[in-house]
Amino acid sequence: MGMYCIIYNKSNERRIIHYNDMTNRSIFQRPVWAAVLAFTAAFLWGWAYPLIKLGFAEFEITTEMTGSKMLFAGIRFFISGIIILAVARMTHRQFGLKEEARDRAWGSALFLLAFTLLNTTLHYACFYIGLSHSQGSRAAILNSLSVFVLVLLACLFFKSDRLTLRKVIGCSVGFAGIMALNVSGEESGRFTWLGDGMIILNALCGALAGLMTRGVGKRVDVFVGTGYSLGIGGALLMIPGVVMGGSLPHVTIVGLIYLLLLIGISTIGFTLYNKLLTCNPVGKIAIWNSLIPVVGAVTSCVCLNEVFVWNYVVAATLTTAGIYVINKGK
Repeated sequence: MGMYCIIYNKSNERRIIHYNDMTNRSIFQRPVWAAVLAFTAAFLWGWAYPLIKLGFAEFEITTEMTGSKMLFAGIRFFISGIIILAVARMTHRQFGLKEEARDRAWGSALFLLAFTLLNTTLHYACFYIGLSHSQGSRAAILNSLSVFVLVLLACLFFKSDRLTLRKVIGCSVGFAGIMALNVSGEESGRFTWLGDGMIILNALCGALAGLMTRGVGKRVDVFVGTGYSLGIGGALLMIPGVVMGGSLPHVTIVGLIYLLLLIGISTIGFTLYNKLLTCNPVGKIAIWNSLIPVVGAVTSCVCLNEVFVWNYVVAATLTTAGIYVINKGK
């Protein structure tokens, strides 16, 4: 007799193994460490909301300067991608396609390009534009839409993620939290296409990219794939930013510190999150990102002196409840 655990391999097959075998598995597949690392990524991403707005203010990037916003975002992700690829080179990781993907090289290349566009370029073009037209705390809560969309989509595409009544209830509670942002009260702001609309598009891009992450891991080393996505995606943000006349009008030491912190958040957050998605049920990892709005709302109110109205309390409570319901055992 002994202790047994249920795990999922990269082919989404469920296996029951002995606890002693579990201890020999990757740290990313051990339930406790997977939860800790997923929480770490979510906590870091929550801090991005106030840091981006503080960076805009320090670099004197105003609301109408779309080119400058894209340039700022592009620099962040391009440098982050270069750092990840440099570490991958130093650790002797494989940069080319995996053997099983070489017989369909063009298809794999197009898949990776689509992932890059969704995960970085389109995702953060919408995010930076939307955030500059919305309060950081409001945008953080609204962006949790991506979590619940990803949980539901994963049930359609992966055997390891089955649609259950618990998930339906959890997602419904989470969506109710998002709707709570717009029930009443001008203090929390009202729906705008350049603000809320762009954040919603950003959330949908993030959900689709999360769904594709496991496919990336089947084609290239996921660490290298993350570096490609951020590096190339960042460059694709910088180019139109420069063409549109974007610049960093006022460069200061404080502004560079904000930028370095954002680069660190991207480097650590995406590396942990993408690796976790490749070797765990998607829903179990993605749902931790519902903590991002809680962290983002609180840090935005503290760092940006934004008013924390009752809508945020209700929205954060409901989205957190959605996490609990979905992640709760039988």
